[in-house]
Formats: sequence, structure tokens, C-alpha cells
Amino acid sequence: ILEKMADVSLKEAALIVGVVAACYWNSLFCGFVFDDVSAILDNKDLHPSTPLRNLFQNDFWGTPMSEERSHKSYRPLTVLTFRLNYLFSELNAVSYHFLNLVFHVVVCIVFLKVCKLFLDNRSSVVASLLFAVHPIHTEAVTGVVGRAELLSSIFFLAAFLSYTKSKGPDNTIVWTPIAVTVFLVAVATLCKEQGITVVGICCVYEVFIAQGYTLPALLDTAVQILRGKGSIPFSMLQTLLKLIVLMFSTLLLVVVRVQVIQSQLPVFTRFDNPAAVSPSPARQLTFNYLLPVNAWLLLNPSELCCDWTMGTIPLVESLLDVRNVATLTFFCFLGSLMVFSLRYPGDSSKTVLMALCLIVLPFIPASNLFFPVGFVVAERVLYVPSMGFCILVAHGWKKLSNKSVLRKMSWVCLAAVLFTHALKTLHRNWDWESEYTLFMSALKVNKNNAKLWNNVGHALENEKNFERALQFFIQATQVQPDDIGAHMNVGRTYKNLNKTKEAEESYMIAKSLMPQIIPGKKYAARVAPNHLNVYINLANLIRANESRLEEADQLYRQAISMRPDFKQAYISRGELLLKMNKPLKAKEAYLRALELDRTNADLWYNLAIVYIELKDPTEALKNFNRALELNPTHKLALFNSALLMQESGDARLRPEAKQRLLQYVKEEPQDSNGYFNLGMLAMDDKKDMEAEAWMKKAIRLQPNFRSALFNLALLYSQTGKELMALPVLEDLLRYYPDHTKGLILKGDILMNQKKDIVGAKTCFEKILELDPNNVQGKHNLCVVYFEEKDLIKAEKCLVETLALAPHEEYIQRHLNIVRSKIASLGAMEQSSLPADGTAATEAKKNSFQNLKEAKSEKTTTQSTVGNKEHSKNKKPTEKSSVDKDSPKKSTKEIKDIEKKRVAALKRLEEIERILNGE
Repeated sequence: ILEKMADVSLKEAALIVGVVAACYWNSLFCGFVFDDVSAILDNKDLHPSTPLRNLFQNDFWGTPMSEERSHKSYRPLTVLTFRLNYLFSELNAVSYHFLNLVFHVVVCIVFLKVCKLFLDNRSSVVASLLFAVHPIHTEAVTGVVGRAELLSSIFFLAAFLSYTKSKGPDNTIVWTPIAVTVFLVAVATLCKEQGITVVGICCVYEVFIAQGYTLPALLDTAVQILRGKGSIPFSMLQTLLKLIVLMFSTLLLVVVRVQVIQSQLPVFTRFDNPAAVSPSPARQLTFNYLLPVNAWLLLNPSELCCDWTMGTIPLVESLLDVRNVATLTFFCFLGSLMVFSLRYPGDSSKTVLMALCLIVLPFIPASNLFFPVGFVVAERVLYVPSMGFCILVAHGWKKLSNKSVLRKMSWVCLAAVLFTHALKTLHRNWDWESEYTLFMSALKVNKNNAKLWNNVGHALENEKNFERALQFFIQATQVQPDDIGAHMNVGRTYKNLNKTKEAEESYMIAKSLMPQIIPGKKYAARVAPNHLNVYINLANLIRANESRLEEADQLYRQAISMRPDFKQAYISRGELLLKMNKPLKAKEAYLRALELDRTNADLWYNLAIVYIELKDPTEALKNFNRALELNPTHKLALFNSALLMQESGDARLRPEAKQRLLQYVKEEPQDSNGYFNLGMLAMDDKKDMEAEAWMKKAIRLQPNFRSALFNLALLYSQTGKELMALPVLEDLLRYYPDHTKGLILKGDILMNQKKDIVGAKTCFEKILELDPNNVQGKHNLCVVYFEEKDLIKAEKCLVETLALAPHEEYIQRHLNIVRSKIASLGAMEQSSLPADGTAATEAKKNSFQNLKEAKSEKTTTQSTVGNKEHSKNKKPTEKSSVDKDSPKKSTKEIKDIEKKRVAALKRLEEIERILNGE
């Protein structure tokens, strides 16, 4: 009969699906907000590249369970569903919200099945509908991280349903449902910790529902046994056996859970949960007062808030506080229901008892009564307790509707409650559309929570609206003057507004609120690790002033002395030490940070930069490779390791360098540097058409790309396309009129290809205006004078050029040729250059050197990661960069480049032809 009554018809399921869809359709238009940012957007455990085992080693937010900053919330199966979402749609929020909606439907249907065990069909449907539309569930359903509640609830209810089948005919034990129950309890617990509380509900069900005992009957039996007037009934022995199995399995789960958190409770601050660090009796009075507060949210969900931490609910510090009346009333009402349900037999008392179990037992982990949690009130943790509340309401409604006088009124009231709750839920969903709408809605309910003011500021800050963000951050400091994070936020916003003085003042206020260091004593104050970032942010601010670098270093060292395991301090200090030209000390800092976290790709990257500073490219490349092993898409490591391979001169490394640059442009398709360096690689490999395509793509993205423009023109000139090089050089010189090498190349093409002596002369004269000692420019101008048949001026010019470069024999030989020409003309005779071509060869050698220098114009961007601004509730996003020059080329590579410049010889042969008078 029980099994038959628990069946859910298709019509009932369709009704629930329709109601849930009507209430939550607009949740599909919401984004990732509040805790979703940490659990979804910033959680690397969602990425396919992260090993699956990490899900079982890290907490819900992707932080290793062994770290102090971990919240110790171990929910790997929930994270696994997020990972599946990511696999199919990456960070498309619609799919995440849709799956939450589906899970809520499943919970409602399974809950209906549970209700039918204790209520009639009509009342069960009422309870399920109340649960489906209750506004308190928006945080669990519309907030993506609420999926932990949904998944845990599915297996929670499934475990209970399985246990109800463990009683066989004649009160025998059916072990299969018990084994399934234990498995489902473990699964529920891996979705969220409160799943384990279903064991308590199963125990109560076994004793008071399945066996039909009442509390007086149990006490009488116990007294009789203790007096030796009777023995334990067989049915009771079977019950004890089942309970022992359940309790033993529960104990085993608890032991495993304690091992997972490594016997450490999470670290929370007084800002997260003020009552947790308050003295007696304020601690006990406040925690007990929070129980009626939660009950009121179930009864009247008119004012909902996403964050109830900090000063939302003032502490109850005295027995004379009027709020104690609410606490007393709550316990009296709860006690009377418990007495009724435990003392009297009958279906009504059994229904009330199971409703109370669903309300009380799942709420215990979040009640603060046995151990502190990281919040004061959280609406999402009322998801399961609301099931018991809905059963109570449906049971009461059934009692009223059975009375003819109140029947119509009960139906009208029920319809009104369902309609208003559904409307409130629909409206509440829009609050979760964005972080700004969510936190603004919370401020309408509660203006005494500094965290809410901070979070609105963060939302505006993300929109680059720093002026308005500053107003909210300042308001947070006024609401909670000792909130370190709020003062840090003010400082960071002043910095973004380029108000350095005000930013430093705010950081100094935040620093003054930190516990003072006691010399010789280890820092052990329980503060949020993020608060220590005040030292990092202040140091990052003042180190922009070159005269205050030592002061910044002192701040980093101060943070390290307070927390020797403070990884970010080592990272930031390493970057500063590089700036101070202390690469060996920077290396020590990064190695210390790697001792704390060897899985941080940014750290290996930073260490590679240090080795570049230390002129050790081999070690640098090894560390780049380690960074890429940990994060194959680490953009800076891809780019700079490819450049390092390219600059090494080792042809064997070029294919890998190309692959890394291709991966880089895939990750950063709008960065012209990637395409430019692919072009340079193609030039090295004599793939001229490919090089041309890459260079053109770089120029399309950045029309004023100096190196790309010059090297494309050089490529054209080397491949016999000198006339195509001219418009490229025109663009280059329009952006950079003082580009000497561009002027030389343009003048060379004008003189040898266009026969434009005047244009070439203008180019060479411009070079000498910029650099009167430019040997190549002056020599080429001398050739122009010769072409103009001004031999006297050409002679004088070559004499001056020889004075600038007395060791260049080809200039002396050219001077001898000109003087010979002058002498020959004086004798009215024709003269020509010697046929051995020695001067031409030496001139070519000079041109090769200049072309090699032009080829070596490369763009190298090397950045160190770690110089980040930190805020209380947001992830850091700022990075600084340190530019480095390209390493010098090896002798072997210079020879290779010379071999590739054969085409350039034609121009120098043309010069010799001119000088020979051909």
C-alpha cells in the first residue's frame, strides 16, 4: 500500500514541471554572480586540462584542501557537474542555469513522492507546489553555486526513499535497500556536507514510523528491561541492528570527511560571522536568536538578501534584549510540536514528526550551535529544511480544509499563497541578473552590511565606473570603520583614478588596522589571508617611485615575516628585486614561492624571466617549459619561449617555436606581435610568401607596427620586389620619420631601381640631419654626388666619411677611384675601376652588417606575473610588464643571415657600376 501511494502520476509531474518553468524561466537570462565567480569563472577544476583527481583534492572553489585559505567545503560531485557544463558550453551561463532548473524539478518530484508517504495525494501535491514556488529557493536555484543544495537534496531524498523499503514482511530486514541507502548518503555528502543528516531522519523513521513506537512506550520498555522484568523484543533487536549499521556507516563517512579536511576547521573572521568570535553570553544568545530569524524567512520571505554577514544582524549581548522573546517563543512552539509528535500515536503526529526532522536535522550543520560557519544566515541552506516546513503547512491546510466552515477560506488562502510566492520568486530571479542588480537589491533590505556596499563598488569597478565605485567603498568604511578590505578597496580605486596620495593614505589606514607584529613571536592572529594583501598593494603603489624601492621591499618582507607561507609576497618581491637589478635575490624569492606551490605556472614563468636576466637561456627555456606543462595555454610563456628558441640560432628549435607562436595567436588573435614573429621565423626558413602573409596580418592589426613595416619592406627588397617595398617604406616613414634604416633602404631603392637621384639624395640628407655620423648614409650620399658628376664634392664627402670610419678600407678604395677619375678627367682620359672588384666586396660586407641590424629589429614582450591589486571579495586582475631587449645573435646565426641577403648584393653592384662610370 505504501509503495502504491508513493507513485507519482504523469499529470502531477507535468503540473510540477509547468509551475517550476513558470517561476524560473527568467533565471536563464541571469549571469554568473557573487559566489559563482569563484566557483565557476575562477575555478580551474572546471577546465578539461585539469586532471580529474584535482576535483577530489580541492575544495568547492578549486583551492587545495590542505591550504589554510580553503573553506573546507568538499563537494567534488557538484564540481563535476560544473565541469560537464563547461565541456559542453564552456562559460555560457544559460546552460548552467538550465541544469539548475532541471535539478529543481527533479527535487520537487522526488519530494512529492516522499510527501505521499505521510500525506494524502491532495496534500502531497500542495506541499510539493509550495516547495516549488517558495521564494527562499531562488538563491539555491538561480544562483549557480546553489546546485550543491539541489544535487545533495536529490540523493538525500533518494536515500530516505530507499530506506523506507528496508522493512520486509513480518518485520524482517531487507539489506539491499540499506546498502543502497548508505551509498546514496555518501553520494549526497559528496554533493554537499548536509547530505549526511539523512541518516538521522532514517533513524527517526525506523523507530517512530516503521516500528510505531512512541516516546512513552520506549521509556516504559527501557524501564522494564532495566528492572529485569522483561527481555528486549525481537523486533526491537532488529531495529537496533539496522540503526547500528546506519550509525557505523555514518561514523565511517565522518572519519573520511575529517581526513579530507586534515582535521582542520576553516578559518573565518569576525567579519564573516561576528557572533562566532564574541564572548559569552552574546555568542549563545545570538546563535539561538538566528533560529527564529531563519524560521521567519520561511514563514515570510518578503525581504530576501544574498548576504547576511557582518553587521546585518546585530549581536544579542544581553538577556534583557527584546529579541530574546522571539527566541523563547520559537523554542516553545518547536517544543510543543515535538511533544505532540513523540508522545501521541496516530498519523497526524507521525507527519508532524517527520516534518520536524526535515526542518531540524539538515539545518544543524549550518546552525552555528556545534561549530562556527562562514555566515550568519544563508537562504540557500534552508532548501532542505523548507521541505519540512511545506509538509507542516500542507498538513495544517488539510486539517482546515476538512472543516466545512473553513473549506472555501482555506482554498482561497492557499491560492493566494501560491500566487504571491510564485510572483515573488519570478521577481526575485531578476535580482540575480548581474552583480550590480543583486547587491543593490540586498542594500534595499540591509544597509548595515559593509560587504554589500563593497560588492556594489566591485560591480561598478568592473564596469570602469571608478567614481561611483569609490562612493560605495567609502560608504563601506563608514558602515564598518574597522573593515580592512573596505579601506583597501578605497585605496585601489584612488589608484585607478591616479590619486596616488589618497590611495597611499587609505592603504596606510588599512595597514594600521592589522594586528601589530610582536618581535620574536610568530604571527598567529586569525585574519583573512586577503587582508595581508594590504602590504602587497601598498608596496606596489610606492614602488612606482624609484626612490622608494627599498621601502617597498621592506613592506614585502614585513608581510613575509607575518606569514612565512604567504606566497604572493614572494612573487611580488621577486618582481621588485628584478626591477632593482638583483636577479639572484629575485631567484631566491621565486624558489621560496615554488616550495609553497609547485603547480603555479606563473611562478615557473617568472623564474624563467629571472634566468634571462642572469644570461642563462637554457635554464630559462626549461622553466618556460615547466610553466607550459602546467598550463599549456599560458600565453606569455608561449610567446617568450618561442622568441627564446628563435633567438638561440638553433634551427632544430624553429618548428617548436612556430607551434608555440601559432598557439599564442590562437589564444591572442588580436596581438600583432605573434604574427610578426611568425613572419620572422618564416624569413629565417626562406619561406618568403609565408613571411609576407604573416607580416601583412601584423600590419593590418597594427598599421603603425614599426618592425613589421620595415621587415616587410626588407623582405620585398631581398626578393626582387623593390618597387613593392616603396609604399611600405612610405607608411613606415609617415609614422616614424626618423627611421634611419628605412631611409637608407628607401634611398637605395630610389637610386638603383627608380633612378630617382633627387629622391635618394633627400633620404640620405635626412639621415645626416638625424645622425651626422652615420657612415652608411654619408657614403651613399657620396655616391649620389658622384652620380650627379660633382666629383669634387664626392671626393670631399668620401674624405669626411673616411674620417668617421678610418678602418673601412672600401671607403679608402672608393676615394681612390674618385680621385683617379678626377685625375683622368684632368688629362681628358676615361678611367674605370680595377677589375678585381675588391672594393665592391668590402662595400657589400658593410651593407650586410646594416641589413643584419635591420633584420634584428624584433618585438619582445616579457612580463612577470604577480604584481596584483587585491581586494576583499574580488579576484585580482592587474599585471605589470617588464620589457627586455632581444638577446644578441650568435656568430653562426649572423652567417646564416648573410647567406640569406644575396639579393642585396645587386644594389651594391649597382653602386660599383655607378662609380666605374659604366
